[in-house]
Amino acid sequence: MMNENLITFYRLSGTGDYSFDYHSHQEYEIYFFHSGSCRYLINNHIYDLKPGDILLMDGMTLHRPNVQPNYEYIRSVVHFSPLWIKGVLQEMGSMYLLDPFQNLQHCLIRTNENDKSKYLEDVCRRLSQLSNPTLNIEDNNIQVETERKVLLLQVLIIVNQLVKEARLEIPDKKEAKTEQAEKIASYIQLNYMKKLTLDFIAEELNVSKSYLSHVFKEITGFTVMEYLMKCRLTQVKYLLEMEPDKPLKDIAYECGFESVAHFSRYFREKVGVTAKEYRRLRLAME
Repeated sequence: MMNENLITFYRLSGTGDYSFDYHSHQEYEIYFFHSGSCRYLINNHIYDLKPGDILLMDGMTLHRPNVQPNYEYIRSVVHFSPLWIKGVLQEMGSMYLLDPFQNLQHCLIRTNENDKSKYLEDVCRRLSQLSNPTLNIEDNNIQVETERKVLLLQVLIIVNQLVKEARLEIPDKKEAKTEQAEKIASYIQLNYMKKLTLDFIAEELNVSKSYLSHVFKEITGFTVMEYLMKCRLTQVKYLLEMEPDKPLKDIAYECGFESVAHFSRYFREKVGVTAKEYRRLRLAME
């Protein structure tokens, strides 16, 4: 459930063939994993999640869950606008509560379902209840908005305590396949603007093409070329907004597209609007 500045999902669940796309957003995110089989991809990092794990994200870094089919998948999620809570934090001298999101971009907290994580879950449950549209009676809007902010402060305080206690310990040693997939993702992140092929990437990383394709698909759920195109698309979106005067053809070539026609077709297919329209819409929001 959501309002303009706060999005709260409590214990979303289901089973089946999941298909989640890479995405980014301007809100900060607290992702709370409860049950299932999930690898979470953030930029070029891959986290094998355990119940009680909490991911903190700045939102802008490309991310997606890779969920094994036919497993129950249960998670809670809180998205919030830092601007929405900034005034309260400044008044309290508590801007430090946003430091984990601003300074780390993303991190994993392994709680092992301790008491603080259970308390955090209770607060998330109440936040979700307050996000139910049937509760937003007009006369109570101010009261509901106030309680939302109070509860979000509680969430941030608990998360900050968990960060300090965890000291951002490095999770258990990753499997060789996971490490290899991260190397592939890192290489693509650094070289997406070049003309890349499976053969070229395999040669650069000193692995066979078949192994490269298999291990990346197994760990991330994406083919290597799908991931490459996602990286290019993310950079295109960034340049469209940050460099409003740059010609579309220059952006296309800078981001690794071989032709303007291919760029135009791909962008419209994946985003739903043309690149020109996307830029207009994004700039109109400023």
